[in-house]
Amino acid sequence: MKTEASPYQFLGSAGDFSRGTVTVDVTNALREAIVTLALPPGMVLDKTAICSQLGVSRFPVSEALARLADEGLVDIAPQRGSTVSLVKIADVREYMLIRKGLESEALRVLIGKHDADVIAALHANMAAQREAASRDDAETFHQIDVDFHDIIFRSMRLTKVKSIIDRARANLDRARRLIITPRRLNHTIAEHQAIFDGILAANAPQAITAIRAHIDAVMVELFAFAQEQPALFADGHEFTTEDNDFPFG
Repeated sequence: MKTEASPYQFLGSAGDFSRGTVTVDVTNALREAIVTLALPPGMVLDKTAICSQLGVSRFPVSEALARLADEGLVDIAPQRGSTVSLVKIADVREYMLIRKGLESEALRVLIGKHDADVIAALHANMAAQREAASRDDAETFHQIDVDFHDIIFRSMRLTKVKSIIDRARANLDRARRLIITPRRLNHTIAEHQAIFDGILAANAPQAITAIRAHIDAVMVELFAFAQEQPALFADGHEFTTEDNDFPFG
């Protein structure tokens, strides 16, 4: 008799987790699955099946879901169970506003210092972006894209600022993955190159204009996608591309 495959096989095998960190490990595994869209927005979560797949009791899974609910990634309804939360465009828009302001300031710091190590890291990152795009490797490209922005942030050496961005990252990454296409990969490379050109030219206004244009372009595409696929969004019907009028853009 053939056993039916678990719908949660991508989470890993039973017994993979360390005894002392089970709750943390389960939380990390579920968060990764949600952020990478292996668990898509709106999916009902079968706690029993998750416990079976991971080989853990109900407590660490329940605790993990509660932690992810605090992060805005899971909705828990009494008597109705848990679901992967829909993406909230309003939240993503606010996070992107924060990023636009902080990354603009980071560029001022970076360009003023002319840090050779940062320039070398950005050169290598741009080459890696092109290589991943040539293979149409969206997941690797996404990680390299994230690192491009992290390189700029690291130039500020402000840990509290970095922590604000990191807290927003899960929902941002989930939203950005929804619009990854070969066309978006190529546009992202061009937008990143424009930012890098401004850095290389030691021209802060040029670099800042480019990074704001990049963030605006991502948001315009996300608004358009939300109009096409409203079922994935909690509030997609409330926004249009005209709403991407950031107050300091």
